[in-house]
Amino acid sequence: MAQRIVTATRIIPAPADKIFDLLADPEGHIRIDGSGSVLSSKSNPQRLSLGAKFSMHMKVGIPYTVTNTVSTYEENKAIAWHHFAHFVWRYDLEEVEGGTKVTESFDYSKPWGVFLSLTGTAAANQKNMEATLEKIEQIVTTAE
Repeated sequence: MAQRIVTATRIIPAPADKIFDLLADPEGHIRIDGSGSVLSSKSNPQRLSLGAKFSMHMKVGIPYTVTNTVSTYEENKAIAWHHFAHFVWRYDLEEVEGGTKVTESFDYSKPWGVFLSLTGTAAANQKNMEATLEKIEQIVTTAE
């Protein structure tokens, strides 16, 4: 099986727990979405956990709802989820000098993921992930 993974990394001047709290809150996904495709959430838990399911109202061309399942959950270190096609969105956090190194990845290695390469979705995801990391930084470094 071909490995197809897109990643973006940014050092964010904030502690890992503050960033992880944002990622573990489904409502926060609307605020951090760099693609502009996440419209709203739908009856989700207040905080994600391993095995939790959460749904988002999306729009990529046409509106739809997607349900995700949390597949990795290490408090303040890693969180990942996948939808019905088993493409995986993942965030890895590592405390470093000056803040937290945050790596967002999108793994579309399943055989049917080849269609995302053909449509240019993977290339767009790279840009959108960089925008997401920038939004995360803005949120966690702005005093509330």
